[in-house]
Amino acid sequence: MSKLKGFLEYNRRDEDTVAVPERVQNYKEFTQELSNEEMNEQGARCMDCGIPFCHSGCPLGNLIPDFNNAVYKNDWKRALDILHSTNNFPEFTGRLCPAPCESACVLGIIKPPVAIELIEKYIPERGFKEGWITANPPKIRTGKRVAVVGSGPAGLAAAQQLNRAGHNVTVLERDHKPGGLLRYGIPDFKLEKWVIDRRLAVLEEEGIEFITNANVGVNYNIEKLKEFDAILLCGGATQKRPLPIPGADAEGVVQAMDFLKRNNQVVDGIAEPTEELHAKGKHVIVIGGGDTGSDCVGTSNRHGAKSVTNFEIMPMPSENRTEASPWPYWPFTLKTTSSHEEGVERNWSISTREFVIDGEGKLKGLKTVEIEWVKTGEGRPQLKEIEGTGKEWPCDLALLALGFTGPENNLSQKLGLEVDNRTNIKGDHNYQTNVPNIFTAGDMRRGQSLIVWAISEGREAARSVDEYLMGKTSLPTKGAGDLPAA
Repeated sequence: MSKLKGFLEYNRRDEDTVAVPERVQNYKEFTQELSNEEMNEQGARCMDCGIPFCHSGCPLGNLIPDFNNAVYKNDWKRALDILHSTNNFPEFTGRLCPAPCESACVLGIIKPPVAIELIEKYIPERGFKEGWITANPPKIRTGKRVAVVGSGPAGLAAAQQLNRAGHNVTVLERDHKPGGLLRYGIPDFKLEKWVIDRRLAVLEEEGIEFITNANVGVNYNIEKLKEFDAILLCGGATQKRPLPIPGADAEGVVQAMDFLKRNNQVVDGIAEPTEELHAKGKHVIVIGGGDTGSDCVGTSNRHGAKSVTNFEIMPMPSENRTEASPWPYWPFTLKTTSSHEEGVERNWSISTREFVIDGEGKLKGLKTVEIEWVKTGEGRPQLKEIEGTGKEWPCDLALLALGFTGPENNLSQKLGLEVDNRTNIKGDHNYQTNVPNIFTAGDMRRGQSLIVWAISEGREAARSVDEYLMGKTSLPTKGAGDLPAA
């Protein structure tokens, strides 16, 4: 146990942030570092429960009480080894994960839970600072070649695991740089891209080959895949969900990921701003209340939008747990992000019915109606419009943050792969498709999901690929790694 009464002696401490007027002037991360002593105290709050429910909340099976205890004892090197045994990229998850582990924390029943995600972020940062995170290429190569298609968190995790097994791994990425949605979907104010490049440099030094601008089946000949002994498909669920209402084709109605990707490219210096994908001086309405919608809010405020409004079709969640989501399950509670704090008008139980267009085909507003969800027997609640609640809003830029319906299906068709009704590529419990040497993992297999699930699936799929190639595997299963001696 970290400290017998640590959870009683110390309060939860989160990072302070740069003031809103200052941080919206740039795209840099804006959290302020805690001291080593403060982090030791956060580790000490872990109760080391007899049954660590935080494990059940973590798709990666991170050994949370173990690394918390190491941080409390100021043994950061051991904490890093423990964390790396289950998680290839804790510097990503420590910034981006919604922390289902904290929702399952036993201390969270009566007090604010242990700051697990914060500790997870600080461990690898200490590791890089101290020079502990270095390339560790395999001592023996198997001679087997594996192609990993997609360089998001699933693809990167799988590539590192397969490389550790001694295979020659080539990662094929259709965009200009590796990283997938980490690079082109997440704004820099949540994840500066040098964080990705720092880790990629380690992976390349370990022997992984990255080929960018390689869109398999488009500008990368699909026949080249026959040169590999196994193929692992880790592309994203990139089919954007449309909003099929009148006026949806107007200039000014934009998919959120097109907006965010362009802005990230501008920040990276590889693209110029365009009028269509910029919010400066505009009335912006973001349709969709998830993390992508929140990212659009933060980006629009940094552009200098005239106003930012957010629509969510679901009712406003409770601020506390309800009977529908008891501990230790993920709580469907009101989430206020740092982007929301920077300025937005949030509206709940509202449905967009029509985009209003001017004489030149440009968006000038949208029409909405308030709705309620009515329970009908045992089935799902039904949407019902409330009479007399129609309203028209001024709007120059509508950002559709409605999620994704699945992966693009051109690759699955060309490879003869079976898909489900959402175009996700079917993979069995071993992540193997109907074509024996082709495997799939991450969003392309399970649909749009969390970064922790992507890394978990990448690691598990790598085990299956290794076993397929070699007849056995020594790669660790979920939640099991080579722990250093205490």
